Amino acid sequence: MSAIKHAKILLCHSSRMNVVWIIVSCLVCFGVCSDGLSGNGTSRPAVVNVGAIFTFDSTIGRAAKIAIQEAVKDVNSNSSVLQGTKLLVQLQNSNCSGFLGMVGALKFMETDVVAVIGPQSSVVAHTISHVANELQVPFLSFAATDPTLSSLQFPYFLRTTQSDLHQMTAIAEVIEFYAWKEVVAIFIDDDYGRNGVSALDDALATKRCRISYKAGISPGTTVTRGDVMDVMVKVALMESRVIVLHAYPTLGFMVLSVAHYLGMMGDGYVWISTDWLTTVLDSSPPLPQDTMDTMQGVVVLRQHTPDSENKRAFSSRWNKLTGGLLGLNSYALHAYDTVWLVAHAIDSFFNQGGSISFSNDTKLQSVEGSNLHLETMSIFDGGPLLLKNLLESNFVGLTGPFKFSPEKSLIRPAYDIINVIGTGFRRVGYWSNYSGLSILPPETFYSRPPNRSSSNQKLYSVVWPGNSVQKPRGWVFPNNGKQLRIGVPIRVSYREFVSQIPGTNNFKGFCIDVFVAAVNLLPYAVPHQFVPYGNGHENPSYTDMVRLITTGKFDGVVGDIAIVTNRTRVVDFTQPYAASGLVVLAPFKKLNSGAWAFLRPFSAQMWGVITIFFLFVGMVVWILEHRINDEFRGPPKQQLITILWFSISTLFFAHRENTVSTLGRMVLIIWLFVVLIINSSYTASLTSILTVQQLYSPIKGIESLKETDEPIGFQVGSFAERYLEEIGIPKSRLVPLGTPEEYATALQRGPAKGGVAAVVDERPYVELFLSNQCKFRIIGQEFTKSGWGFAFPRDSPLAVDLSTAILTLSENGDLQRIHDKWLARSACSLDNAELESDRLHLSSFSGLFLICGIACFTALLIYTIQILRKFCQTSNTEVDSDGQNTTSHSKRLQTLLSIIDEKSDKSNRGSKRRKIDRSVSDDNIENDLERDSRGRESQVPSQNEVH
Repeated sequence: MSAIKHAKILLCHSSRMNVVWIIVSCLVCFGVCSDGLSGNGTSRPAVVNVGAIFTFDSTIGRAAKIAIQEAVKDVNSNSSVLQGTKLLVQLQNSNCSGFLGMVGALKFMETDVVAVIGPQSSVVAHTISHVANELQVPFLSFAATDPTLSSLQFPYFLRTTQSDLHQMTAIAEVIEFYAWKEVVAIFIDDDYGRNGVSALDDALATKRCRISYKAGISPGTTVTRGDVMDVMVKVALMESRVIVLHAYPTLGFMVLSVAHYLGMMGDGYVWISTDWLTTVLDSSPPLPQDTMDTMQGVVVLRQHTPDSENKRAFSSRWNKLTGGLLGLNSYALHAYDTVWLVAHAIDSFFNQGGSISFSNDTKLQSVEGSNLHLETMSIFDGGPLLLKNLLESNFVGLTGPFKFSPEKSLIRPAYDIINVIGTGFRRVGYWSNYSGLSILPPETFYSRPPNRSSSNQKLYSVVWPGNSVQKPRGWVFPNNGKQLRIGVPIRVSYREFVSQIPGTNNFKGFCIDVFVAAVNLLPYAVPHQFVPYGNGHENPSYTDMVRLITTGKFDGVVGDIAIVTNRTRVVDFTQPYAASGLVVLAPFKKLNSGAWAFLRPFSAQMWGVITIFFLFVGMVVWILEHRINDEFRGPPKQQLITILWFSISTLFFAHRENTVSTLGRMVLIIWLFVVLIINSSYTASLTSILTVQQLYSPIKGIESLKETDEPIGFQVGSFAERYLEEIGIPKSRLVPLGTPEEYATALQRGPAKGGVAAVVDERPYVELFLSNQCKFRIIGQEFTKSGWGFAFPRDSPLAVDLSTAILTLSENGDLQRIHDKWLARSACSLDNAELESDRLHLSSFSGLFLICGIACFTALLIYTIQILRKFCQTSNTEVDSDGQNTTSHSKRLQTLLSIIDEKSDKSNRGSKRRKIDRSVSDDNIENDLERDSRGRESQVPSQNEVH
């Protein structure tokens, strides 16, 4: 019994121990799970797989492979990034093949990769980006620079290097900096080359430059030196000498070698290379001297990476790894930062609760059973979240601040501008989209406000091909035996300007001599031939001739070509070599100083306004003085005479009536000032009329011609016809005239006999016409301002150089000597008689009359207020006396008129003085008479005494 009892006790004790152990185990597990959930939000995997696709044996690929491997080591050794999770990068060689790149991408999709670093080639990127979109796996390329890869078509493609869009913008600004207008582009004819050159074309268009010739080369490996030679021979025949080379290293060096062989690396040429060349120069040990000789003077771009302590430390570490056999290029630095970008994004992905999971693509189910085994590929469920974290990453790497813009491009794009010299190269400046061209690193400007003014754009001096430090002109006439076809009009009239020598294609005249003299000043030969244009019976249309430049029939047009708006829209003109502008030519007659010459100083309108104002001012003064001045009172007839006499007498300042009221004096002072100005002007104009010969024409200028319906003549072929139509003159009024003789005949006949009232033509023609026609004159001023120039295609460098030559001709006096040779004037054109310039019109005195009128109306207004106030006081007095307001309207009117006419009680000082003087005079006369009578009485004896 005791044994059984003991056994039961042991069994119970053992049961209690098991229960306790189970409870403790559950608590421990719960605590661990709680700690894990609170720490990371989800369990992190031990390994994260990332793929990498690029070309191992390329210049970029060799350096990128080492950079990626070192970056993986640094990430895995840093516990603060992935927190214990190991980053594993699987490398795949694409050999720059779109097909092999696709195969490599499909292989990665069969594994659990969450992102792919690469591809290196833009061609491969275009192909496998469709795979990335379908399976939601981000691709991060450190070397694909094709600008079109940034489009919305590829949301899962991220470029971790700078786009060629910025590189081509930098090249365009360099071309603008040196004032070149045309370039030749040599490129590899694939997605990388075509899209890069397209971006260059767009960037140049914003600078008013263009690509004049695009030379594409096949991207295949079968391209031979002979193929490149054929392309380069065509480039050598082009006019532009500024060449942009956008290719891969192998093809790029072949192009430079052929160019050196053809003499295209000599003086006068400009070679600008994209960053493929600096990648080779940075990565390789010193190149052979014969290779360096083929690229002397080339300007190259390189992606700018700011100097930092981390970059210097990594560079030192790089030299130890490679033993100095492989240099560190900018693409290797971007590849290194790409690995850190992926690590930071994956870490944020896990912190946000993301998990690595894949699901089957339903679109691939239909191809199950095929030999491709596409069903093994799956969609990365966390792709959208990882892509979001990649775009939001922000850290400082070896290449500087690493952050994406809203357009999925790296912020602060910048390039170094390199000049290849001797056995190496030197930096001549920088470019950034923030500060443009500068000689200081771009990061020094980020703390300042942006300033892209032309004065701040600077570069150090460049040694150009041919070992020249002088900036090349950038273009030459192509050495293909072709002469410039210069169109010249066959003029029928005014042949002094341009005329064809009979029986030849040679021309002479003022315009031809100017062109030949300007061409002779150019530092290079301009082979050209004159091509006549016109039927020889009438002057050709100059606008149509200029438009033939755009069709390629003419390479330029020389002649008396006016520079007008509709022509400048299609061609470029040189500096004007002769001033021009439309003027009105009309007949005239001489005016003699006859019996009525004294009326000519003023126009009829002016005489009428003067008369009206004389009467008006007299009326105003009479109104203001009538109540208080005895001299302005009396019978109506006397008052009317007083008004007329006072008005006329102010003209000579001889008025006897004195003004007493303040308002009257104010009006009179202003009026006398107006009269003074009128008198002075009349005297000066009449003097001129009587002493200077006067010419008269009913036409005053273009405005008076517009107001009439008389016919107007113009020269056949001139732009005057279109101009007159544009200002509103009907075409039915325009009469074409072909020769100076037709001018004279039409003007002499006049509109009444089938002629014209005036001729509208350019000043040089009119001045030449007036040199032997003294019966006509230029009426008014020029109403357009233009000049004559030589026309050339848009952005033609010859137009710029000829403009400089024309300025030189003007400064050294040759232009004036050529003018005097062909366009000498006779004496009659120098007649300086005035053409009705002395008549004065109302517009010249409108301000004076306005001031006087305002003063009169102001005085009348104040006077009216005073009268109305007096009238109201009188009316109120009558109401108070009657006790009721029963006054009729007629009585009120009589009261108002009596107030206006009554004599004011307030006497004027002058009136008082005159009254006192009169009374004193009367008293004196009475006293004298009284004294005289008394004296006579004393002298005559009385009657009584006589008796």
